[in-house]
Amino acid sequence: MKLLLDFLPIVLFFVTFKWAGANPEQAQSTMTAILGPLAEGGLPSAQLPILAATLVAIAATFLQIVYQKATGKKVENMQWVGLALIVVFGGATLILQDETFIKWKPSILYWAMGTGFLIAKFFGKNPIRAMMKGQVEMPDFAWNTLLYTWVGFFALMGALNIFIAYNFSTDVWVDFKLFGSLGATLIFIFAQGFYMSRHMTPETQNK
Repeated sequence: MKLLLDFLPIVLFFVTFKWAGANPEQAQSTMTAILGPLAEGGLPSAQLPILAATLVAIAATFLQIVYQKATGKKVENMQWVGLALIVVFGGATLILQDETFIKWKPSILYWAMGTGFLIAKFFGKNPIRAMMKGQVEMPDFAWNTLLYTWVGFFALMGALNIFIAYNFSTDVWVDFKLFGSLGATLIFIFAQGFYMSRHMTPETQNK
């Protein structure tokens, strides 16, 4: 459930991008009404879908945080980082009407998460282990392996995002942003679960 909630802004980004591309007149009037002076004279038609999608992603990420706070659920540090990044990079995209900024945002977030894991490890903490909250018991080397594989995954996904952004069309990048990132994450989580099942202690398996 949490994974689906985390990917909701990406899904809405994708849907809005496709809708704006298929309905340019409606998207133009809606964006002009919302952005006001920023859209004076009309928005560039080529940039319209990505600008509309970016605006929706900013709103969805903000509302996601509000929902978690309102329901008493903890907002993770990386969620605050994600909100800050979407506001900064998304805001730059809207103000300058340049899609380059929003295309860099996923990579910066991936690399920030990987760096955060490494910093935590430097101070003797393992975020992966902490997120399990004692539900799983494994040897220390197994927890360390999980942490470093996540760091490698974040590094790879950040680099792959930039590669797609600069070597393919924006349409392809948007498709990758949803299906590629979600698919890769689900496959990676499944592989991590298989690895954990091989190293869990008998006490954990009997819970």
